[in-house]
Amino acid sequence: MKIMKFGGGCLKNDESFLQVAKIIASEKDRPFVVVSAINGMTDLLLESVLNAQKGEKNISGAIGDIKEKHRAIVEKAITDQAIRKEIYQKMETMIEKVGKLLTGISYTGEITPAVRSHVLSYGERLSALILSGVLRSKSMDSVPIESDKIGMVTDKNLENATVILNEFRNNFRPAVQSLSNNKIIPVITGFFGCTSEGKISTFGRNGSDYSAAVIAFATSASELEIWKDVDGFMSADPKIVKNAHKIERLSYYEAAELSYFGAKILHPRTLEPLMGLDISVRIKNLFDPEGRGTEILPEAHEKDDIIKSVTYNRGIAVVRIHGPGVGYKPGIIAQIGHLLSACGINIYSILTSQTCINLLVDKKDASSSYEALKEMKGGVIDEINLEKDVTLIAVVGEGLLKKKGLAARIFTAVSKENVNVKMISTGASEVASYFVVHQDDTEKVVNAVHREFLE
Repeated sequence: MKIMKFGGGCLKNDESFLQVAKIIASEKDRPFVVVSAINGMTDLLLESVLNAQKGEKNISGAIGDIKEKHRAIVEKAITDQAIRKEIYQKMETMIEKVGKLLTGISYTGEITPAVRSHVLSYGERLSALILSGVLRSKSMDSVPIESDKIGMVTDKNLENATVILNEFRNNFRPAVQSLSNNKIIPVITGFFGCTSEGKISTFGRNGSDYSAAVIAFATSASELEIWKDVDGFMSADPKIVKNAHKIERLSYYEAAELSYFGAKILHPRTLEPLMGLDISVRIKNLFDPEGRGTEILPEAHEKDDIIKSVTYNRGIAVVRIHGPGVGYKPGIIAQIGHLLSACGINIYSILTSQTCINLLVDKKDASSSYEALKEMKGGVIDEINLEKDVTLIAVVGEGLLKKKGLAARIFTAVSKENVNVKMISTGASEVASYFVVHQDDTEKVVNAVHREFLE
């Protein structure tokens, strides 16, 4: 069985919906389809939530925008009048529910994670409904399926949830059998599931990639295709490296490192449900369906020069925790982790010395991290500093730890640009070496490493 996931970049307008339908129709066997919200809809819904908190007067305009964007697609992409009328009616019901949720926010003046997640889930609910209608109007049997209705049970983290995989597989198994036997194409909502108490939980931005991998796990799929509006993973960001090229093949671990440290092609947790399984993942371009894209396989694949890509993340900050014995005191890292976790803050990486613990965190969490850790000052901790004007550079390739001289080549290339490296971590991952530089040096560092290994 094949799982096909279509991102928001593939769901922009009526023409792109029709292109998606054409690609699905070309499949020999009926696939399972997973969708994101239409392009820009999650941002619009989030903006609607924030504006509703300011007053009820802001709601009608938001509802009008949501309705108009979806109706414009339905009007042109669904030619069968009976199906179009049915989709309109179901859309009205869904959008009415969004309006009620926004009204509740305006009255209480509060935005809880539960309510925000519930509102945002309607982006995917609406796109699944519409694409299923488009497929039916093209004479394909199809049904929209909302992931909370098929038992995609998650933990209790409502805005960065994790699916309880085996429980979901057991819940979904009867539906899988029925859909397959009847050759029906399900169009399944990405991005969200629900807790065991029935609260909507989301997987973070681009979380539909993760949803698709969860569906692949639950259905024992042989292949997962993730359709985007780009060709696949690149050797570097083509916006800053003019000679960047598409990568033909990556391992799970390489793709995971690239996603985690800056490449925006995949949700960083996409490959998590697939570890240990023999499922091939392929990134495909909606506008070049015959292209091979980037293939991601479970097994390692080394190229002669080892390095496959250099990526960067400008959205990080460094929290430096100073003290003469911080590297020696037992339990201090656990205490730091507990304090930040209680605030919902993720730590990208930790680098320690005898006198300093360095944390890499999301830039938006930098000030919150500082405030949370202030209570530890005194005793073993003397000082806490923040650095926000930094960029994390990641150099990725299978065999990176085995090949002699790679680190020397990387940092020689960087030093030739007269750039100071603030922090280095090599060895924490078998397929990635990463380091931190001042944000103003980002482009010349990425270009220098790319020239050394990839041109």
